[in-house]
Amino acid sequence: MFLDISQLGVHYAGRTKPAVDDVSFSLQAGEIGVLIGPSGCGKTTLLRAVAGLERANTGSITLAQDVVSSSNLHVPAESRRIGMVFQDYALFPHLDAAHNVAFGLTHLTPAQRDQRVSEVLELVGLGNVHKRFPHELSGGQQQRVALARALAPQPRLLLLDEPFSNLDVDLRERLAHEVRGILKAAGATALFVTHDQLEAFAIGDRIGVMHQGKLHQWDEAYALYHRPATRFVADFIGHGVFTPAHIEQRGDDVVVHTALGDLTDMLECPLPGAYAGGLCDVLLRADDIVHDDNAPVKAQIVRKAFRGSEFLYTLKLQTGETVLAHVPSHHNHALGEWIGIRAEVDHVVTFPREADMAPATTPA
Repeated sequence: MFLDISQLGVHYAGRTKPAVDDVSFSLQAGEIGVLIGPSGCGKTTLLRAVAGLERANTGSITLAQDVVSSSNLHVPAESRRIGMVFQDYALFPHLDAAHNVAFGLTHLTPAQRDQRVSEVLELVGLGNVHKRFPHELSGGQQQRVALARALAPQPRLLLLDEPFSNLDVDLRERLAHEVRGILKAAGATALFVTHDQLEAFAIGDRIGVMHQGKLHQWDEAYALYHRPATRFVADFIGHGVFTPAHIEQRGDDVVVHTALGDLTDMLECPLPGAYAGGLCDVLLRADDIVHDDNAPVKAQIVRKAFRGSEFLYTLKLQTGETVLAHVPSHHNHALGEWIGIRAEVDHVVTFPREADMAPATTPA
């Protein structure tokens, strides 16, 4: 592995709980990893520990087979050959784009420096902004100049701390796709921090979900959504709810009984003996619920959020449970209306039952 984090812990004086608690994950060369989680979950502290800006108290960090942090070693940030792109870009306002990018290239001759500046500005699609100052650039262009400056010294690892947070929402996902293309073209290994799921899905090869200092799952986006390892991951990623269910062994088959009917795709699902009496909660994503006027199960629309091509309906069943459903926006039903729904669940995911059956993710 190119980057290997093993049982890393970061403790701040005066705090009872560690900011980063026994975190382990790895990245291969050329991969892009993303850390995602709510504010205060420890993702930025972890990024700063990798950079060498925070001292780890336990565990180790290995970069390109060099140990840069352990119980008895702390390689300073300037010696780790790591590039960083900050939330506010940190461009020098009195320097034009070319001189901003050249700032870390003092070890090169003037001719080599000019060539490298031109190379990375071309790489990020800004080959014509050499003489423009930061205030003359758009937010997206400033972000690319900051990326070019971080890539220019050819760092072993690139770290990006919420680099799109100052940009318009519509621009973030598009720019995340573009930055992914730039990093892949550069052959860069990168670790990215964000709280935005769409950014994480757009840019990451591997995504880690953090909560209260712990890494709950380090996986591909598809697995995080369809095979969440913990209830928190299921709750944090995507739209969905937990609803009570009962797992039953029926001959050679396993069936999950829910208020929406029986679910039978039991691949990788725990057997009934995993839960007392087979009682559990099942995760139902909004895309697991299909609007079908002919379905025997009816639900009342208690909330609707227009998303352009679709509505996100919050629906209440006659039995009292709440589910979410993505419905094409030409099905513009009124609040209070009853509609038919059925479950089409390709991945049945269950968890131990909890008393509070609140929606896993409340639609915005």
